[in-house]
Amino acid sequence: MLRLRNSLFPLLRAASPLPSPIHRRACRLLSNSTSTAITPAPFSLEDYLVASCGLAPAQAREVSKKAFHELSRAGRRPSDELSSSRINSASNPDAILALLSGAGLSRDDIAAVVSADPLILRASVKNIAPRLLALQDRLGLSTPQIARFVLVGSRALRDCDVIPRLEFFISFYGSFEQVLVAVKRCMTLLTASPERLIKPNIALLRQWGVQNIVQLCTDNAWVLTFKPERVKEFLLRAEELGVPPTSRMFRHAVATISRNSKDRVAAKLEFYKRILGVSESEVSTAVSKMPNILGFSDEILLRKIKFLVNEAAMEPRYIVERPVMFALSLEKRLVPRHYIMKVLQEKGLLDSSMSFYSAVALGEDTFKSKFIDRHKDSVPGLADTYAAARAGIVPSRI
Repeated sequence: MLRLRNSLFPLLRAASPLPSPIHRRACRLLSNSTSTAITPAPFSLEDYLVASCGLAPAQAREVSKKAFHELSRAGRRPSDELSSSRINSASNPDAILALLSGAGLSRDDIAAVVSADPLILRASVKNIAPRLLALQDRLGLSTPQIARFVLVGSRALRDCDVIPRLEFFISFYGSFEQVLVAVKRCMTLLTASPERLIKPNIALLRQWGVQNIVQLCTDNAWVLTFKPERVKEFLLRAEELGVPPTSRMFRHAVATISRNSKDRVAAKLEFYKRILGVSESEVSTAVSKMPNILGFSDEILLRKIKFLVNEAAMEPRYIVERPVMFALSLEKRLVPRHYIMKVLQEKGLLDSSMSFYSAVALGEDTFKSKFIDRHKDSVPGLADTYAAARAGIVPSRI
C-alpha cells in the first residue's frame, strides 16, 4: 500500500492543473477610452482539441459535436455538462492529458483516445489516476499494453473500477491480448455488470454444453452483455434450427440468431425454400452446416443463386447441399473462377474431374497455382485476365 501511495503521488501531482496553451490564447483585450482589461473568453472544446490535443480544425469540430451528441444521448443537457466544474476551463482536461502522457501514451495515442472518447477530458482525475496506476502495479501490464488498453477501454476506465473486471476477463480469455480482441468487438463488455450479466451468461453457456465458449465470447462478445433470459432464448432457437450445442457450428448459430429476430430468421428460411424449390429439411441441413447463411442479404443471395443456376449450371438441390457457396463473393470469386474454367475448358486444358464447386472452394493461392500458373505458357495473358475479372472488368476473349 505504501508503494502504491508513493507511486501515485507523483502521478497525481503531474495531473494537477497545468497552464494551458489554449487558455493563454483564449484571452482577448477589451479597451475603451479610460481603461484596458484582459478577460478570458469562454472555454471552447473545439479550440482546446486543436491547441492541446493536436487535432486538425475539421476533426476537432467533429469530435466536439460528438461530445455534445453523447451527452444528449445520455439524457444530459450538453450546455450544462460542458460548463460543469471539470470542463469550464482547461484545468481538468490538462490534468487528464498529463495522466495519459504519464502512463506512456504518445501524443498520437492521446489524440486517438480523445477523438474516440472526448468525454475522457471531463473524467475525474482522482478516479483515473489510481486506475491507470493499478494497470501496472496490480495487473502487471507494460507501458505499451496500457496504451493499447486506453485506446479501446477509455470509457470503462472513466466509468467504473475496471481493474477487477480486467482480472476476471484475463482469467476467462486466457491473456490480456485476447481481452483486447474481445473489447474491440464489443466496447460495452467492460462496463456490463459482471454479477448480473457476464458471469451468469458464461455459466449458462457452460451448463448448455456449448463447445469452445471462449471463442464464441471472443468473436461475438456482445452475447455476454445481454440479459441471461435473452441468451437462453438464443440457445433454444439455435437448437430449434437443428444445430446441437455440441456441434462446432453452434456458436455460429448463436451469433447469427443474436443479430436477427425470430421473424427475420423464419423469413430467411422461407426464402431459401421458395427460391431454390427445396424442402424445409434440406434448408435445415444447410443451416446446420453453415448457420450464418441466415444473415445474408436477400438481394445478394438472389444474384448468386441466379448465377450458380444459369451460368454454372448447378441444380438447386446441389447448391443447398453446399451452403459455403452462399458465403463466397460473386464478383471476386465465383464469376472470375468460372470464366477461367471456361477458357481452359475451351482450350482442352481443364481436368474433366474438376467441378466448379471444387474450384471455388480452393484458397486463392492454391487456385492460382493449379489454374493460372500451370497454364501461363500455353495461355499467355491468363493471369491478367483473371486479375481483370476480379476487378470487375469484363475480359476480352483470350
